[in-house]
Amino acid sequence: MIKIEGLVFRYDGSPRDALNDISLDIEEGDFVGIIGPSGAGKSTLTYALNGVVPHHYSGNFRGRVEICGMDTAKAGPEAISKYVGSVFQDIEGQILSSVVEDEILFGLENFGIPRGEIEPRVEYALKTAGISELRHRNISSLSGGQKQKVALASIIALRPKIMALDEPTGELDPQSSRRVFETLKELNERHGLTIVVVEQKIMMLCEFAHRLVVMDEGRIAAEGPAREVLRRGGMLEEIGVNIPRIATLARKLRGLGLYDGITPLNLAEAEKMMRNGRQC
Repeated sequence: MIKIEGLVFRYDGSPRDALNDISLDIEEGDFVGIIGPSGAGKSTLTYALNGVVPHHYSGNFRGRVEICGMDTAKAGPEAISKYVGSVFQDIEGQILSSVVEDEILFGLENFGIPRGEIEPRVEYALKTAGISELRHRNISSLSGGQKQKVALASIIALRPKIMALDEPTGELDPQSSRRVFETLKELNERHGLTIVVVEQKIMMLCEFAHRLVVMDEGRIAAEGPAREVLRRGGMLEEIGVNIPRIATLARKLRGLGLYDGITPLNLAEAEKMMRNGRQC
């Protein structure tokens, strides 16, 4: 589905590589979370998946990125967009229409979706993103969080094979953030979408992602199932990743010989850890 081999990219005028020898395979139907400190290269990696790098940002590009068998350096963003739907950090720069409904219709019409499919897709996208009541609202009247949901709905309507999201919950409160992740989980499990998401809310991300990729200074510092990655809490803290407190607590309890079970990913598992100790 996604294959990255030896990817190096340096923006024009930058003194260092934004991505440095990245190799990563993501299988169809995977749900991958990308974490790391500021400036680690997380956003640039998502740009490489949707063709923004190297086609819109100029610089030194080496290596290979394949999306569904396409070489992104040769295919270009328009061809890639048929397979990869993206939600960027800069929501204002992504939204093109003035009304919510028009924003969703814009992509469907440009992709030549048959007329009979358009209304069901619009309704499903609005409902799935939790913004059905905003259908006829002017986008300029929406909050930042609502605009993020509009951007997400416009991608859901297109039904891409892959969704690449750069901090999609950045403007959202905890309840709305959870709804976004529950939506991504539904798309992943019911429709088989491959999800790649950059996220700062690591505890929430760990509940939903199948795998974590940790980036630092343009490189992959760690990769694997969330529980395995969080067991390397010392390394994560050293590079500036704020890991969940329950993972830190589990690590400290292991160090004291008071716990030898799994790394908890949610409060229910943390409660079990505290109640059962060695039996957890």
